[in-house]
Amino acid sequence: MNLPKVSDLDLPAGKAGVSGKRVIVRLDLNASPDLNDLRIRSSEETLNYLKSKNAKITIIAHKGRPNGVQDNNLSLKPFQKIFDRWGAKVEENLRFDPREEENDPKFAEELSKLGDFYVNEAFGASHREHASIVGIPRFLPHAAGFRFIEEVENLSKVLENPQKPVVVIISGIKEDKVEMAKELAQKFDRILVGGKLPVYFGNSNPNPEKMIIGNLSGDGEDITLDTIEKFKEEISKAGTIVLAGVPGKYEDPGHKQGTKEVFEAVANSKIFKVAGGGDTEAAISMLNLTDKFDWISVGGGAMLEFLAKRTLPGIKALLE
Repeated sequence: MNLPKVSDLDLPAGKAGVSGKRVIVRLDLNASPDLNDLRIRSSEETLNYLKSKNAKITIIAHKGRPNGVQDNNLSLKPFQKIFDRWGAKVEENLRFDPREEENDPKFAEELSKLGDFYVNEAFGASHREHASIVGIPRFLPHAAGFRFIEEVENLSKVLENPQKPVVVIISGIKEDKVEMAKELAQKFDRILVGGKLPVYFGNSNPNPEKMIIGNLSGDGEDITLDTIEKFKEEISKAGTIVLAGVPGKYEDPGHKQGTKEVFEAVANSKIFKVAGGGDTEAAISMLNLTDKFDWISVGGGAMLEFLAKRTLPGIKALLE
């Protein structure tokens, strides 16, 4: 996949490119206003590059689900102090305007007038067909940020000649992951299902040859000891692992055993392993396992959709 990257905006040689120009950078600020947050850290290389070119940076982003109305609790104003170091201006939450999620072309055109170039550094939001993701590239020269490129390169390793079997561990509380688990079972060797997802499956397993649907503890807040052992057995046989979501309520000491044992088993394996999603990253960090993963994606849903479909709406928009 030959994605245009931000440094390509200065090509062909001899053209000024982004130097001194206005550049819109789409970030995913569904995060805490803290420089150590992964989604902010991951934007640094792109922002440093643009600053070195004396570009005038405008950051556009979303936070939460305000459903098209102003919500001061979801304001992006607290992020301004973080991005002052790059001389960047942070616009207000895109999702305060309903036209963002409607992918309104007029809204995309309005946003495009904030800059001369557009850079997508929001991989974690690029599975959304929203105006700031797929609309703006129609109006401006565009490229992917450096981290975005790394996301695609690392996740593509799971798709292109991976060591088999490929095991996907999918957990969490979002019901839409059920359909994603079914889709991933068509492409990969083993799907291990935890979190609240077993509840949504009920008593049926649509693909018993490939899917192992975990059992939950009595209160439904963790997977059972028997399920932990089954998952660890599959992990021990894996050639490649994708970790997406936490098996239990890991932030509660009484319900973190499933997450702890499964995550440690993955981390201590000697194979290629990637993980993604906010809770997943937080649990990996809490367990001090970050350095043991080959790649930690900034997006859980985007990571899974990329693995299932080999592309994303945001990627398609950059290739046009």
